[in-house]
Amino acid sequence: MVQAVSPPAPAIVSSPVEWLVSPGLTAYDAALAAMEARVEDIIAGKAPELVWLLEHPPLYTAGSSARPEDLLDQARFPVHAAGRGGQYTYHGPGQRVAYVMLDLNRRGRDVRKFVGRLEAWAIAALARFGVAGERRPGRVGIWVDLGGHGGKAGDEAKIAAIGVRIRRWVSFHGIAINVAPELEHFAGIVPCGLKGYGVTSLAALGIAASMADVDAALKDAFAAAFGSD
Repeated sequence: MVQAVSPPAPAIVSSPVEWLVSPGLTAYDAALAAMEARVEDIIAGKAPELVWLLEHPPLYTAGSSARPEDLLDQARFPVHAAGRGGQYTYHGPGQRVAYVMLDLNRRGRDVRKFVGRLEAWAIAALARFGVAGERRPGRVGIWVDLGGHGGKAGDEAKIAAIGVRIRRWVSFHGIAINVAPELEHFAGIVPCGLKGYGVTSLAALGIAASMADVDAALKDAFAAAFGSD
């Protein structure tokens, strides 16, 4: 069942980063509206920063740089304009989406550095499962060399996507880690506009990890990437 879950009511801005885990599947439009509202509350000093962990029903999202030709099957799943940077991506069951609403006014007004921290966070979380996530110049996201997981050395696939938006130096959107999604669902798009590259997941790499396991890894790795608060 798809449900619309809103973040908790505003609290005081001096609170530590709040963590929210939504069960089931959260409708994309409802999540986008909730993020928008929370960002406005953070800007106004009415709410603490938030990391929101959830899953969506199967859908495609189009970032601000999405190219029409990269939507290969527009009738397959609903397509949503995301308002974030980047191109097309897929969200669906078995993928952990982490929406990150952080105040860069106090964490440093540097978007490139912030994206680097998101990458470092995902890489550190994946390392908890023995997966060596890597950056690639000119390619957004986190990649895995399949040679270390029973594949051919040098073959690589994307395991995590990153897309952000900044409003008055408060971030939203974030990262998506493939835990155990249906990878064939990515076939309806050119993921992130990168032709010729595959996608993978923890399950496809032979790693049996639950969403709770991934959530714990993300929470444990957060402080090293962003600071304890």
